[in-house]
Amino acid sequence: MNTRTHAPDGAPNTSPAGLPPGDGVRALWDRWTRDRTTADRERLILHYAPLVKYVAGRLSVGVTATVDLGDLISYGIFGLIDAIERFDPARGAPFEGYAIGRIKGAIIDELRAVDWVPRAVRDHARAVQTALSELEAELNRTPTDEELAAHMQISVARLRDILDQVSLTSLIALDELFVDADGGSTALAETLHDPRAIDPQGRIERRELRAALAGAIARLPDRERTVIVLYYLEGMTLGQIGDILRVTESRVSQLHTKAVLALRAKLPATMR
Repeated sequence: MNTRTHAPDGAPNTSPAGLPPGDGVRALWDRWTRDRTTADRERLILHYAPLVKYVAGRLSVGVTATVDLGDLISYGIFGLIDAIERFDPARGAPFEGYAIGRIKGAIIDELRAVDWVPRAVRDHARAVQTALSELEAELNRTPTDEELAAHMQISVARLRDILDQVSLTSLIALDELFVDADGGSTALAETLHDPRAIDPQGRIERRELRAALAGAIARLPDRERTVIVLYYLEGMTLGQIGDILRVTESRVSQLHTKAVLALRAKLPATMR
């Protein structure tokens, strides 16, 4: 059984220390898999609860103005419980990676359900993405803030204010790119850990999407590409990325938002 700790950089490194004395995580998983008792499920929830706080914290940038962080954590707990119920240790995948996808999915699903993004913000996101797409075709590269603002006939300060607002939607935008054939969303980590759950056509479509996304990321400007890689692949927070780039967390959020909208503009319409 593979229950080793394996989580993105910055994620909590869970350990058996959070379990009752003498109750190692491997033994707990063995017992839960065999007996499925409520007591063992609660022990697993307590042990992996830091993952929920980690995911909620990453998704909270820009969201907590309208949604309380405690609510995000509550939504994420349901995802953790679902992950514990569904996880099969015999497949050899680390639980942490699987659980993070489920937790994130549960939070995003609930945010969609409560329709927390104002219509004006959605309109702004579409306007910026349209402008990015038009300039991308004209310049054959991602435009600078100055070029984008001029094209939209607004000031750079106004553009960055819009990007701050649109950050409410962009933090989950890359997750929304990975959708099932029936329109339902699926966490990328989940598909990687459980390929048998995907039909052959679905595997081909995801492979094509990942290839197109990788190509689009490669064409981003250096700083925006760095933000995407550090945030989505290395699991860093926006604050940590800001320390590396020596800019404010707010500026990282703007770079992230612009990068996500640019990626969506670069991808073929059938893949968005």
